[in-house]
Amino acid sequence: MTAVRTTPATPPPRLPVRDKVAAGDRGWGGVSPMLTRLAAEEATGVLVRERGSLHLVAGHVVHAESPSAPGLDLLLTARGTLRTEAWQAAAEATDDRHATTRLLLDGGLLSSGALELCHLGALYDAAYFVLAPSSTPGRFRYGVTHPLGGVRPVPVAALERETLRRRDLLHRVWPDAATDGAPLVRAEPAAPPPITARQASVLAQVDGVRTATDIARALGRRAFPTLLDVRRLVSAGLVSPRPPAPAAAPLPAVNDPDITLLKRLRDALEAL
Repeated sequence: MTAVRTTPATPPPRLPVRDKVAAGDRGWGGVSPMLTRLAAEEATGVLVRERGSLHLVAGHVVHAESPSAPGLDLLLTARGTLRTEAWQAAAEATDDRHATTRLLLDGGLLSSGALELCHLGALYDAAYFVLAPSSTPGRFRYGVTHPLGGVRPVPVAALERETLRRRDLLHRVWPDAATDGAPLVRAEPAAPPPITARQASVLAQVDGVRTATDIARALGRRAFPTLLDVRRLVSAGLVSPRPPAPAAAPLPAVNDPDITLLKRLRDALEAL
């Protein structure tokens, strides 16, 4: 892991060594040692990892975003909680003093309860992907803030506990994570088991192209419950990852005397 400051400052303390035994005893801290250190440091800035980013203020996570999870804007507008035009207008009017969420609340366009509920759902969803195991080093930029603004800060301990709980739950439903990111296809079992209405709506979106994230966006739903529905459908034999396309057969070699003669002439000229 590397940390990058935007302005000269005293170097932060060295990253702690991961202690798996201690992490297991306290139920958190085994997800990202860098995030744990930033929380202890009460840092403010953005932690950028392979699958997204976490924004911190005073060591608490205030925002998370990942390409694998629908954002707060979609969760607010997909079900009519907020008009899309209202979100766009607030986002365009955001400046250094007025965050998007503050403008929506002050304008009476959104209730604080609805905003907090959607915000926490989007934050935990995105953080699940951001904190996924990765071989790519993360980096932290101090002092960076997000224009969305803080709604309800989340302690790092709570975020890591929830991330571990979600990993465990998904693994118990279906242990193969390939279903989370692959295009999905339907299966036709001889005796299909009964499914819930929510799972049926997910199944209706399976077309051989969409991934679980695509389905979540199409339905205007959070990512993690959709991942859970997909794994349950896979476990029930109703859905599977789309098989990879077969490799193209190599083209047959061309045995043309004229081409062979031209190659020999070229080689002879190059040798001169």
